[in-house]
Amino acid sequence: MSDKKLTISDNRNGDTFELPILTPTRGQEMVDISSLPKQSGMFTYDPGFTATGSTSSAITFLDGDKGELFYRGYPIEQLAEKCNYLEVCYLLLNGELPNLDQSEQFNTQIMRRTMVAENLRYGLMRSFNHDAHPMAMMTGVIGSLSAFYHEGMDIYNPEMRMLTAHRLIAKMPTIAAGCYKHNIGQPMQFPQNDLSYTGNLLKMMFGNPCEPYEIDPVAEKALDILFILHADHEQNASTSTVRLASSTGCNPYAAIAAGVAALWGPAHGGANEAVLTMLDEIGSVDNIDKYIAKAKDKNDPFRLMGFGHRVYKNYDPRAKLIKTVCHDVLAKYGNDPRLELAMKLEEIAVTDEYFVERKLYPNVDFYSGIIYAALGIPVNMFTVMFTMARTVGWISHWNEMIEDPKMKIGRPRQLYTGKNMRNVPDMSDR
Repeated sequence: MSDKKLTISDNRNGDTFELPILTPTRGQEMVDISSLPKQSGMFTYDPGFTATGSTSSAITFLDGDKGELFYRGYPIEQLAEKCNYLEVCYLLLNGELPNLDQSEQFNTQIMRRTMVAENLRYGLMRSFNHDAHPMAMMTGVIGSLSAFYHEGMDIYNPEMRMLTAHRLIAKMPTIAAGCYKHNIGQPMQFPQNDLSYTGNLLKMMFGNPCEPYEIDPVAEKALDILFILHADHEQNASTSTVRLASSTGCNPYAAIAAGVAALWGPAHGGANEAVLTMLDEIGSVDNIDKYIAKAKDKNDPFRLMGFGHRVYKNYDPRAKLIKTVCHDVLAKYGNDPRLELAMKLEEIAVTDEYFVERKLYPNVDFYSGIIYAALGIPVNMFTVMFTMARTVGWISHWNEMIEDPKMKIGRPRQLYTGKNMRNVPDMSDR
């Protein structure tokens, strides 16, 4: 914290208030308004909390103007090139990248916890309707984990918190693959602990008991990079939901389930589904000009999905990396005509004055759906993939918040616009 202060003058009565200015390691300075109600008798009003810092954190930093993203100080580009997903999980949880011994120990801790309780696998998961949306199943199953795994429920015990973190990261692919198998009417596959994290997921999703399954290294690597890019993204809607739920002292499985439910929203984790729907609607490169005109028409309901971001006002650094992965996957799995459409739309977005002025650059959702589709992952599983990747980010923020001595239960205020006080009339006068 610096010694700088912001002075506010109240022109109603001439009073002045001094508020501390907080200086971060990187990024914008912030005004600490926590004393404003006591000094002035007023609260601040900020719909969507878009101008409010809800917490301090040492996990992730992004610069929307420059298009930069860092995990624990490391650029996302370097992590995607030099690390695998579980190394990034270790980094987010512990603050530093693992050395070789730490990496091997962490891998063992994760991969030996991939099984789920048999009552959960054969009882709860099979109780869902055959056409249940996988995200509905994920929300319910993850919320139920506290009924199966009582150890680790002491949230103020660091060892128990880390046990819970390892357990959640380990079991997410098993639960996700189980949701997929349930949907298509196939038996759920057991994990195989000598495989990589994403290799294990592919085997559990696409393998079957009747024949051996060979993991494609292209698909394995593509998912690993996608998981790294989706692992955390600062105080987004689902992470903030996890923090708000956790501030009540609830069990971690309940808090993570709340994050899953928030991620399910089409404006958050479901955006890559909307991109594929849009590309299918456009249909052909020949129709692009028509749809670009529709996107520019404020009276037309059509919107270009996968462009622009609440925070990034430059090219999303994750989108640049995903574009390369997309080309690698399609080179192996055949050309998808939607890629040609996507590339043409991107070309227009970075050159057309309308999009440049509004800083509507392609975001992380723009290419990820094409990759998942090429790998044979159905559309209703796209957000499930996001859930698996983001779990470590949620847990890292949960752990950081519990350790914070300044932690308080979240309690936003409101600007009340309803009726003023009135008396209840007798029944005969209503």
